[in-house]
Amino acid sequence: MDAHDGHRQRLRERFLKTGLNGFAEYEIVELLLTLCVPRMDVKPLAKELIQKFGTVKNIIEQNPERLLEIKGLGNHSITCIKIIKALSDYYLFQKSSELPILRDNATLIKFWRAKIGFLRTEVFEVAFLNSAYQLLPNGVERIEEGIAHQTHIYPQKILKSAIAHNAINLVIAHNHPSGNPQPSSNDITLTHALKTACSILGIRLVDHVIITHDSYYSFRKSGLLA
Repeated sequence: MDAHDGHRQRLRERFLKTGLNGFAEYEIVELLLTLCVPRMDVKPLAKELIQKFGTVKNIIEQNPERLLEIKGLGNHSITCIKIIKALSDYYLFQKSSELPILRDNATLIKFWRAKIGFLRTEVFEVAFLNSAYQLLPNGVERIEEGIAHQTHIYPQKILKSAIAHNAINLVIAHNHPSGNPQPSSNDITLTHALKTACSILGIRLVDHVIITHDSYYSFRKSGLLA
């Protein structure tokens, strides 16, 4: 075992004993890179990534093209980084799915941010819930997907799926890739139209959430969906 292998092993053993407690930001990146880059000292590369992008979060969320600007990172390394982020998002989504989605507002927002908050195109999804506000089997459906700000949603399409799921409650959500969570006039019109249509069928529209990577807008919390 050479010096690099020994350092990698010590870093991993430290992680297994204490988790990430006490790790500097560059050490977290270094630990990640040991899984992606074989048999080389990745500490300088980790420090360069932190210097350029600032935080682990910023590194993981970067476009692959930006990461390829760093000498020493190739397609294999970037794929590993993206897989780790996807696994993290999927874990958070599944963990949230086990809980009543409306246990509290924080749970609701965490659920949708993990699901759609970091996408670069606008998508519109619906969560179909039972009377206890738990997700029904296969209870999240992507209704529309398209270029940011060009997605068009129709209430009848949502209601048709709600009936098929035997949903008692539903939450609708979409992302704003621009980073601005404020609803458009179309968002407001859709929400009121869907609420009216749901009430006719005995279904409750609980909330419409607009998600970005670091903020959100809740129609229910803002009083626009009483």
